[in-house]
Amino acid sequence: MKKFDYIIIGSGQAGIPLAFSLSKEGTVAIIEKSFLGGTCVNNGCIPTKAYVASARRVWDAFHGDDLGVEIPKGTKANLKKIKERKDELVNESRSNIERAIKRDEKITLYHGEAHFLSNYEIKVGDTILTAKKIFINVGARAVVPEEYREVPFYTNENILEITSIPKHLIIIGGSYIGLEFAQIFRRFGSEVTIIERNKQLINREDQTVTDVVAEIMRAEGINLVFNAKDISVKENKKESIILKTGTKEINGTHLLLAIGRVPNNDTLQLQNTTIELDDKKYIKVNNYCQTNVDGIFAIGDCNGQGAFTHTAYNDFQIVKSFLFKKKERKISDRITTYGLFIDPPLGRIGMTKKEALEKGYEILVGYRPMTKVNRAKEKAETLGFMEAVIDAKTNLFLGACVLGVCGDEIINGITNLMYAKKPYTVLRDSIHIHPTVSELIPTMLEDLKSIAK
Repeated sequence: MKKFDYIIIGSGQAGIPLAFSLSKEGTVAIIEKSFLGGTCVNNGCIPTKAYVASARRVWDAFHGDDLGVEIPKGTKANLKKIKERKDELVNESRSNIERAIKRDEKITLYHGEAHFLSNYEIKVGDTILTAKKIFINVGARAVVPEEYREVPFYTNENILEITSIPKHLIIIGGSYIGLEFAQIFRRFGSEVTIIERNKQLINREDQTVTDVVAEIMRAEGINLVFNAKDISVKENKKESIILKTGTKEINGTHLLLAIGRVPNNDTLQLQNTTIELDDKKYIKVNNYCQTNVDGIFAIGDCNGQGAFTHTAYNDFQIVKSFLFKKKERKISDRITTYGLFIDPPLGRIGMTKKEALEKGYEILVGYRPMTKVNRAKEKAETLGFMEAVIDAKTNLFLGACVLGVCGDEIINGITNLMYAKKPYTVLRDSIHIHPTVSELIPTMLEDLKSIAK
């Protein structure tokens, strides 16, 4: 049995920075069953945003006329080259992590799947490790229901490995992952159909957002099927998928499952421990990412407190602060924020209108379509809008979204104001650079409409 001061299971965006922080205090073991870097590096943020960038270049080539530029015909996506570029970016990130680990004499890397033998004993291959402080950072994976296992299918992971553009990609699930891949492959040249069980895309969002996102998808030529019931799929012949929903039958060549995510906690053999899970199989944690077992923490997607790289990294910050006796950070301080990286993108912070009203707030709402933003018009990218939700009693932001050109970047300005707990009037009365998209946020805040439940 090998003893360490700390054991980290998983090398994602919480585990790696934590390892380097803890190695200054003692010996650290990192256990990784796959590639270093976790979801973000290997099949999440880095590779998918590389594909988004390639897809945008294709779109630009077909929209030169919008800006008076004559681009010769013949543009096409070369998926093999696009994948090679993506692989270079991924491999660079992996290599940087691996080199940093090798340079740190206090960190030992173990390749293999971690299995708990007891609360503080973990087996990796033929080796048993123990430590008084253990950090679980095993992430999550795509949900694959049994009814789809009889046909060839892709998830967000293996679809990044194909080198031929699908003729007709059927995507089950109209939320973040499904929408991003839908637009990517449509721009690459695929016919794309999204199958959504609900009445709208991104079910957690306000109707105003989902309606515009649907408009964006349809403008790309993406087929949308809502209220899909009794979905069944079968393989007709090689490279042919038949999907039925109700009376509708759709023939495709590739099937992508983007239904949801499930934590990887089932790989750990937690039945050999007293670590508690919730009803969705996430590891239960308190405000400081502590489990019910002293000295064991769960960080990142596996604790169910966030499903993003930025929340995983914040888990690292919370745990670091806790371990070094400061306790300056906690999960409950976190404001929900995320992006939908279609083009144009969505940046979201805090509550939607629907959430604010359901919680009993009297709200003030500011709204401005991108058709009334000169910089968006100059770019010929006027799909979308910006919106702010204000607490009528305190004048504090409850939430905001920017769905439109640069929305994923612009939203961070409101994020900063929300963490500072400053009233919306600070932003309303500020002076922004002209001409920009964000300069119209103060203008939007000059004309607020009152909405009560």
